[in-house]
Amino acid sequence: MQYILLIYGNESDWMNLSADEMNEMYAQYGQFSEELEASGAMRGGSELKPVATASTVRVRNGKALVSDGPFAETKEQLGGFYLIDVANLDEAIKWAAKIPSALAGSIEIRPLPDSPPE
Repeated sequence: MQYILLIYGNESDWMNLSADEMNEMYAQYGQFSEELEASGAMRGGSELKPVATASTVRVRNGKALVSDGPFAETKEQLGGFYLIDVANLDEAIKWAAKIPSALAGSIEIRPLPDSPPE
């Protein structure tokens, strides 16, 4: 079953890391990604650009309305994701707990539908 692991954290904390702290975090993510890839469970993933680079689109009365930046002020922002394929939720939880940002932020696990509805 496929799951997406959504990585949330306080973006300002990330931006305030020293160069050494940031390099250490990237090294931890590199090690995690290698372990996930070696297991055969990894299907994809990426870090995301800061929330200030986001655009939000809503269609109202047939017209697209675009807002720059985040729509809502939140304590934690979506910073990246992994797409994995594992046997069950228990395995997804084990992988989510190994993500370095789980120590300071949170990881949301969402199952993907097996196939689109007809």
